[in-house]
Amino acid sequence: MNEYYVPASDACAEFIERKSRFIGTIWRVETEEEALAHIKEMNEKHRDATHNVYAYIIKENNIMRYSDNGEPQGTAGMPTLEVLRREGITNVLCVVTRYFGGILLGAGGLVRAYAHSAKIALDAAGVSVMRQWTQMLLEAPYNWQERVKLRTEEKGGIIEGTEFGASVLFDICVPSETVEEFTADIIDFTNGIVSPIPMGDKFMGVRIR
Repeated sequence: MNEYYVPASDACAEFIERKSRFIGTIWRVETEEEALAHIKEMNEKHRDATHNVYAYIIKENNIMRYSDNGEPQGTAGMPTLEVLRREGITNVLCVVTRYFGGILLGAGGLVRAYAHSAKIALDAAGVSVMRQWTQMLLEAPYNWQERVKLRTEEKGGIIEGTEFGASVLFDICVPSETVEEFTADIIDFTNGIVSPIPMGDKFMGVRIR
């Protein structure tokens, strides 16, 4: 199965650790050139910062790079990269900007601070899975709304939109290889009241968290 995980959006999050300000910023990037352009942009935007640490992973050619940007070796760029790797994210760049607050954190404190900054930035961005999806429509009576919603999610469907009219119309995405099984299950589960309508296949990212 050809699927991989990417940031769902660009995002920024920050926190204060013993008077040092850490700003984590996440981008989805498709090429190393794109990553380097964002790094340059952040170096200019935060030229007065003490450090602009970065880490990025590019799926094409399996590229992984990081920089401690003046922090002690192994205390900044690598912990940032490890967060991205542990979360299984690719086509991603994280820059962690630090404004030193005057209190030394020590090696362990730096590792924890940079890892935490990357994690909260990634949490703010969210995660999408890139794979082959089939978009489907489910029309359900109102008395079936919650049951159909829960069943769809239980069976791996992602609800992307809901419209309310004479009935409830769910716009969903289902992994393409499970369409037949999913359709049969919904028909059986609702005693034929709801019959999913396929609207086409597409390789795309769908947010999962």
